[in-house]
Amino acid sequence: MLSRLASALVPAFGRLTVSADPGARPATGAILVANHTSLADPAVVVAALRRQGIEPVILATAGLWRVPLLGRALRREGHIAVHRGTARAAASLDAAAVALASGRSVLVYGEGGLPARRDAGESEPGPFRSGPARLAAATGAPIVPVGQAGVRRLCSGSRTKQLAGVITAPLRRPCVHVHIGAPLHLPDRVAEATDRAREAVVAAWRTAASAVGETPRAEVSAAASRS
Repeated sequence: MLSRLASALVPAFGRLTVSADPGARPATGAILVANHTSLADPAVVVAALRRQGIEPVILATAGLWRVPLLGRALRREGHIAVHRGTARAAASLDAAAVALASGRSVLVYGEGGLPARRDAGESEPGPFRSGPARLAAATGAPIVPVGQAGVRRLCSGSRTKQLAGVITAPLRRPCVHVHIGAPLHLPDRVAEATDRAREAVVAAWRTAASAVGETPRAEVSAAASRS
């Protein structure tokens, strides 16, 4: 239901385009790793993936499960709550492994959170958490890099600016683009795998940023977080 809802709503708020690397046909049981820049990212990425015939299990912050109606839909559809900073955080990877074993694909955000920036511009994805690499090592599943750009034009900044952005988006109809990279298998070492995953997502993001007319900026170190 959430994928269908996103597919119906996103075109009303912006002009979504989707591209993919040659031969990029994400199989079931893949780990889709995306960059995270805005609260609107999940809807945009899910809508783009549905155009490719993919309806993934989403790993998302546990706070969303407390939102009326949305939380009920997330539970009903088998999405996975991530309790960041608690002893329960690792359980989300166990649940993701079960979903992968059942043939589902899972969508994770490599950075593990939103950037602190308040401007609407694009910048290179930040350091990655080790979760995607550890999940790939535990399951042997390939990762599929997903880069999205332009979503900050729809929703970014302070709460007031985010609300104003969403309200005016149907009139402004900002361009947003999602690029899907080819699946790849990560090396066994988690640190190296984390770096490789981030590099692949950065490449996908650069393609997406170019598609919406943004000049990609590298504002962070390529070193990935090991936490």
